[in-house]
Amino acid sequence: MARPRTHDEALRLKLLDRAGELITADGAKALSLRKLAADVGTSTTAVYSLFGGKPELVGALYVEGFRRFGGRMDAVGLTGEPVEDLTRLGLAYRVSALADPHLYAIMFTRSVPGFEPNDEANDLSRATLKPLEDIVRAAVAEGVFVDVAPEVIAVGCWGVAHGLVSLEFNGNLPPEFDVATAYEAALRANASGWLA
Repeated sequence: MARPRTHDEALRLKLLDRAGELITADGAKALSLRKLAADVGTSTTAVYSLFGGKPELVGALYVEGFRRFGGRMDAVGLTGEPVEDLTRLGLAYRVSALADPHLYAIMFTRSVPGFEPNDEANDLSRATLKPLEDIVRAAVAEGVFVDVAPEVIAVGCWGVAHGLVSLEFNGNLPPEFDVATAYEAALRANASGWLA
């Protein structure tokens, strides 16, 4: 009878989530493989078996963050109306960040000194923004948006979404601020501002 696999996908995801939580809460120095294994109730052997070591674990965190983010972006129901679709993608951006705040910092900041994603991870991260880029390119080509380089519009839309989420995460918004309502209004106003 074959021995059951103890180092499975469920354990891998538990380790990734906990590693992200440790880094987000206390910085990269808090990521000890021994502490990580103890927190999850496994051995350091399991961590090494699944990831190889700390650099590979951080790389896997980065990839997992973009895998989840990309899945949420791909699941957005698009309408064919650029302003509405950009707003929907922006809302999905915030939902993804709120669902995985422990991965967000690893994806979009230099929270782990010395970490550089490999080419495959970079390709994955860029691919998650493809729905945004596709909407903008089509809107510019069809004359719905102003005749500006699509990259300028796409980065501007991303910047509004990312900036507002970052302000929210860092506690830089007034306590009485209705984040969800203001966030959607800002996304919609930004996208409408690109109309021809």
